[in-house]
Amino acid sequence: MPPDRYAVLGHPVAHSQSPFIHAEFARQTGEHIRYGRIESPLDAFEATVRAFIAAADAGAGLGPARGCNITVPFKFQVLPLAARASARAVLAQAANVLRFDPDGWYADNTDGTGLVRDIQQHAGLALAGRRVLLIGAGGAAAGVLGPLVEAGCTSITVANRTQDKAVALVRRHATWADQHGVGLAATGLADAGEAFDVVLNSSASSLAGAAVPVPAGVLKPGTLAIDLMYGPAARPFLDWAAAHGANGRDGLGMLVEQAAGAFELWRGVMPHTPPVLAALRARLQAKA
Repeated sequence: MPPDRYAVLGHPVAHSQSPFIHAEFARQTGEHIRYGRIESPLDAFEATVRAFIAAADAGAGLGPARGCNITVPFKFQVLPLAARASARAVLAQAANVLRFDPDGWYADNTDGTGLVRDIQQHAGLALAGRRVLLIGAGGAAAGVLGPLVEAGCTSITVANRTQDKAVALVRRHATWADQHGVGLAATGLADAGEAFDVVLNSSASSLAGAAVPVPAGVLKPGTLAIDLMYGPAARPFLDWAAAHGANGRDGLGMLVEQAAGAFELWRGVMPHTPPVLAALRARLQAKA
């Protein structure tokens, strides 16, 4: 029987490590799947998803499409296509996972839970009681803010170049934050605040090769500073963090953990992530 098919859709997507990650999950769990990359034209996301589903052909060894991951720049385009969505995807108004159910597509967002698991399990930092700075207010920030609130941070400041976008994101999460006793604030980049326990860069600065967009005063010795990107794109942020006494971390742990959340949604089993993260780091170091 041909394996069930999954893929990551994005633009660009050739750099994605998701096929390696899901192959490791499948080997570990014994799940019979095939996972690939699909480059979607910017103006044809829905058509690309439907073409992926339609490609099933047992005679050609193509099993049924069961789901997909969605990466930049399409995360905000997912919910209108889904028949149902998780509460966290609705709160974020963005999704990074689709499951193709018989009664319609189901959308979810595992970015934030993946980030929280990476911080608390791999980096070893409990988020309860911490002051957090979230740089950016796009799809990545939208996906992680709700789970950060749920983790019990004392306060979260969302800083963005266009402050109105940060304000809108904070307002959307205001009730959720009140329910969890978390203070939310929206600022520009220059006046983001000082001496945070955790600084998260979800902005496009790393992808664009731009300078770190906030003053160094947001850091203090021992701050956990995470760029949600990985590889060469994250290096300037990590170097900046190290130069100011912070503990820099890239987004590989989040990448593995959000993938694990998607795998569990699709297959009903949660893989063991530490060996997969270690294998992924070794793989990328060997390529460097």
